[in-house]
Parts: sequence; C-alpha cells; structure tokens
Amino acid sequence: MRNKRQYAIILIAAVIAVIAMLVRKPIEYRTTSGVVWHTTYNITYESDKNLDDSIILVTNRIDYSASMYNPLSTLSRINNNSTDIADTTVALLLKKSKLIHLATDGAFDPTVAPLVKLWKTQDNGAQLPSEAQIDSVMQFVGLDKVSIDSTNRIHKADSRIQIDFSAIAKGHGCDEVARMLARNGVENYIVEIGGEIVAHGRNQHGKPWRVSVDTPVEENAEVSHSPAEVYELDGQAMATSGNYRNYKVVNGQKVAHIIDPKTGYSVQSDLLSVTVIAPTCIEADAYATAMMAMGLEKSQQCAFAHTKRLTVLLIYADENGVMRLWETPRIDLAH
Repeated sequence: MRNKRQYAIILIAAVIAVIAMLVRKPIEYRTTSGVVWHTTYNITYESDKNLDDSIILVTNRIDYSASMYNPLSTLSRINNNSTDIADTTVALLLKKSKLIHLATDGAFDPTVAPLVKLWKTQDNGAQLPSEAQIDSVMQFVGLDKVSIDSTNRIHKADSRIQIDFSAIAKGHGCDEVARMLARNGVENYIVEIGGEIVAHGRNQHGKPWRVSVDTPVEENAEVSHSPAEVYELDGQAMATSGNYRNYKVVNGQKVAHIIDPKTGYSVQSDLLSVTVIAPTCIEADAYATAMMAMGLEKSQQCAFAHTKRLTVLLIYADENGVMRLWETPRIDLAH
C-alpha cells in the first residue's frame, strides 16, 4: 500500500508540473531605445526581467572609458596627455585596432582624429584644407606611432597624437551589451547601436532575425529604407559604412566623411557602401570603415583574404554610374 501511495503522489506531482508548464506565461520580448555616443540605440530581448538599466550601465562604462567626446574618459585623458595608463577597454580597443590596421594595410587607423577634425572645421566647411595644412597634421597621424606595453601603458611618439575609437567603439558596445544579456540568461536578442548590430536566437515570431541593407540613395538629406539585400543573423554581427549619405559639397565637389589615413585626404571612391558580417561587431565595425577607405578593388582583395571569417557586401557604381552589388560567399558563423 505504501508503494502505491508513493507512486500516486509522484504521478500527481508530475501532472501538476506538466500543467504548470502548459499554462506558464510566455517570457516577454522587451524593447528599449535611447541615445548614446551622439547616435541612437534599439535593443529587443526576451527576458522575464527588465535589463534596461544594465544596458545603460554597459554603455556608460564604455563612454567613460573610450569616448573622445567625454572629457572625463580615459581616452580623453590619454589624448590630452594627463595620463598614459589605459584601462581594460581602451587597451582592448587599441590592441584590436592594431590587428585590423595590419589586416587592412593601414586603412583602419584611429589616429586619423586630427585629420577628421581638420576637414570638419576648416573654415566652417566653406573650403577644403590646403596641402600644407594636411601635411602639418600628417606628421602625428599613424597607428605605428602609438604602442602599448604589458602594463597597459600607452607610448605616443608625438604628444599631439589623438586617438578616436568612433569607428570601433559602437561595435564594441554592441558586443558588450550582447555579452551582458547572455550572462543574464537571454538567448534571443538583437542589439543595434548607430546601425551596428549583434543578433542571436529568434525573434518574437520564432523566426531568425532579419536585417536589411539599404539601397544607396544619392541624396544627402534623404533616408531610404529600400533593401538592397537582406540577411538572417543568429550569433553574428553586422556593420555598414557608406559615403552616400554622410557628405558635404564644397565648391561643387562632394567631400565624403571618411578620411584616408595614408593620404590625409577625403576618400573619393566608386564604393557607395560596405557591409560586413563577422563573429563580433568590433570586427564588423572596423572592417566596414576600413574598406570604405580602401576602395573597390582593395576591398575585394581584403574580403577574399578573410572569407573564412567575414561575409562582405560591396555596393558600388560601375563606369556607367550603374549601381552594382558584389558579395563574398555567406558564412554560417553561428554553427
């Protein structure tokens, strides 16, 4: 009799557990958005707890570390020579920048900051910088003039060297937010900061996260969301860089927002946009920026050299001005 009673109790407990599972409320997909680093972010994640405050903590930590626009950040103090000690985030970004600098033959270079400032501020955009002005700045541009030792001490060959991680920090921010979500048990999420994206798992409809690459539109003020290509992301990151929206016209000449760190001049390229899919957003962000500076042919060569790790989509104008798409084979980085 005792065995029968024990069996009945176990059976009842099992039935109750099954019923509880069946009637359990589905975990909520939450969406949060805001502004960080002079751009917007949009994040959707599936969780039974609100992690919005944790997202803000992650972005604030990076801001106080690697933002050259925050006067209290570690990077700002390195730039103004009030310290030469990098924190862990600045050290990581500098070391990763060094690797991608080498992989892109110098096209990715965060010491381009003084050149960017020169092109932005020269006579309020009424004219282009002179050759003499560019040459005067080029003497303290070059990532080979910056090193970091085993104690995370930064060594600059010239005190006027400025480091700008804008082309890699947003990607790092996406990665860090994604890691925080994963630490909290979140399996399904998409993180977008300023157009850089990390996605994992499935959306609220049980489908893969689908992200489109906009068709370039030759209008500075116009925003188009007509997709040139659509990607499904799971455990992958994606970044797009382009000249077709962010430019100004000076004396009838289109001046792009990307500066070639090897020449000091604004990039005049047949490339309209570069999209990179990679295992991490820090890589996707940096490679997309570098390839815009490299132009079509060199970008294709770089993409072929990294086909085991990167998927690359290049949108360019051919000799007749017709828009073309060029893509490397897609890689399933999630499995």
